[in-house]
Amino acid sequence: MTDARERLENVRAAIARAESEAGRAAGSVRLVAVSKTFDAASIRPVLEAGQRVFGENRVQEAQGKWPALREAFPDIELHLIGPLQSNKAKEAVALFDVIETVDRDKIAAEIAREMARQNRAPRLYVQVNTGSEPQKAGVGPQDAVAFVARCRDVHGLSVAGLMCIPPADENPGPHFALLEKLAREAGVAELSMGMSADYETAVAFGATAVRVGSAIFGSR
Repeated sequence: MTDARERLENVRAAIARAESEAGRAAGSVRLVAVSKTFDAASIRPVLEAGQRVFGENRVQEAQGKWPALREAFPDIELHLIGPLQSNKAKEAVALFDVIETVDRDKIAAEIAREMARQNRAPRLYVQVNTGSEPQKAGVGPQDAVAFVARCRDVHGLSVAGLMCIPPADENPGPHFALLEKLAREAGVAELSMGMSADYETAVAFGATAVRVGSAIFGSR
């Protein structure tokens, strides 16, 4: 358990260095600790060390552990960073503060309905499949700006930012640069990009949030 706290501090320090080297303001990058597959007992030491922003891949798994943790730590901010099925939109809107994986009209429409029904407004990011990988979720880069516009104009949604997961076997830099360019064109301010292996690179390319799991919690 001590290891997780130490690793968290190491990641925080690395983010601070990357911010400084990129000439960015201290604290301009939000750390999302990716706690998928880890149980509440593994997460609690990281919470006790002051981390409050967490990412989960699956709605059902998050439902099993976060309501109780939220009772103890009410200022938690929970991000959905895995693909969202439309039949889980109700639960996702109820549980998550940020949904990072909006990537098609069907899910945008369902989220909009649930937000109105529940009178709840999680922040929304559009996921962009920057590598156009057929097995990966996300809107194609050529469609991203138009999709953000449809989210606003057709579905009445406010889009806060873009998110991407570069191909594992490619240099992430060009993908981060592409996401930053698309965000400017779409008129959104937030960029969720960078994971345990490349989050420092992502900071250099303008990430406002990095999603770090194994570098904090250890291998799964």
